[in-house]
Amino acid sequence: MIEKEQERNGYMNRRIHKIQAVEPGSIGQEMELEPGDFLLEINGNEIEDIFDYEYYVNSKSMVMLIEKADGELWELEIENDYQDLGLTFENGLMSDYKSCSNKCIFCFIDQMPPGMRETLYFKDDDSRLSFLQGNYITLTNMKDKDIERIIRFHLAPINISVHTTNPSLRCRMLHNRFAGESLKKIDRLFEAKVPMNGQIVLCRGINDGEELERTIRDLTRYIPVMESVSVVPVGLSKYRNGLEPLIPFDQETSIRTLEIIENWQEKLYNLYGTHFIHASDEFYILAGRELPEEDRYDGYPQLENGVGMLRLLDREVSIALKELDRKLLEQQTGKALEILSIATGELAYPYLKRQIDKITSRYPSKQVHVYAIHNDFFGEMITVAGLLTGQDVIRQLADRPLGERLLLPSCMFRSGEEVFLDDVTRREVQNTLQVPVNIVKSGGRDLVRAVLGIREPAEEEANLSSYRGYELNDLHG
Repeated sequence: MIEKEQERNGYMNRRIHKIQAVEPGSIGQEMELEPGDFLLEINGNEIEDIFDYEYYVNSKSMVMLIEKADGELWELEIENDYQDLGLTFENGLMSDYKSCSNKCIFCFIDQMPPGMRETLYFKDDDSRLSFLQGNYITLTNMKDKDIERIIRFHLAPINISVHTTNPSLRCRMLHNRFAGESLKKIDRLFEAKVPMNGQIVLCRGINDGEELERTIRDLTRYIPVMESVSVVPVGLSKYRNGLEPLIPFDQETSIRTLEIIENWQEKLYNLYGTHFIHASDEFYILAGRELPEEDRYDGYPQLENGVGMLRLLDREVSIALKELDRKLLEQQTGKALEILSIATGELAYPYLKRQIDKITSRYPSKQVHVYAIHNDFFGEMITVAGLLTGQDVIRQLADRPLGERLLLPSCMFRSGEEVFLDDVTRREVQNTLQVPVNIVKSGGRDLVRAVLGIREPAEEEANLSSYRGYELNDLHG
């Protein structure tokens, strides 16, 4: 380590990044870095954001310029051999978030009521969040420099909100005169072989029917670089005054949409060995159709868009029940009856009830009340658990038998915290309903273990941000 004292002149106007935490036992701790230190440069290069940082850290060695909390400058020669340094920065992106310049006709943020927390009204369209968190972006906010960085840094996959490949219709849907032109960025990513996924928020009478046929046909030219595309129905809250009138999908229009998608799936599977285009679970529920068999989901690449979550839940519950050993079964047998409850959105209620019945038939010492919560806050057309509020949960469960525990899916809560969309906390739900509340983590295995009351030490300390809800957890657009 080379210690170097200098005046800070020359760095005052540079981008600096405050270290929030240093992982114990990491290279950062070995180099005596501490929370409160500032990263100024790596190899003489200013670090614009997290992508620059990850790019330069992915090396055999580097020279890092650090400003200590007391103002002293350290120049560190680090032999990291491509290992992470164990540093967490105060700003996760290491730069400001990029806000969305569109005013999409289907945007759910525009359908939020006034008076909620400020962060719920922020529209992001940041390509970096596409890689870090799986967010979908419209490409309208990206400059040539951003595309070049993606290609240079080999960042993948990039998740793209396509919606339509009709340039003029895309301009109308996004209320952005550059929205059609920005589709050309897909060609650049394709030529550079940057893996992509696509998303289509389907609006009845606007980009469905023949327009959906056109969009799917146009996107197939990007196979296999574009790995999958999801089709999800627009989510409509009751707060749409002054917004473009949109009509929800019904059974007939959902069936027609599925016919288009399934015809393309068959054709593309025969040509390329992939189904490529996938309908969200919600379309099958609206159509009154059974969910596709597991093979049709191509390994579930579009889970976060609600594609295959319910099919995967069924599989994971079955596997989890088989994995539980005979000793555990014997331990549960003969136990005193435990009554508990679980709440979910109206959309997934019948599917969740089926899984709970599967669990309790094997473990009769558990009796579970399953409750579907109606979304009074956003309106009856919003039926997913991820948009339920604490006040609706409390109001509708207040007079119901809840037993000894209440289970709630993690998708109801803000990422990394125990807070609902309306700022009601888990503790408030517990205190009001007078019942312990357990948050159910990702998938069928966690559902089984939550019902049986089995917890592993590692799970106790898991961060809520790593949870995946067991059903549709979001509305898109």
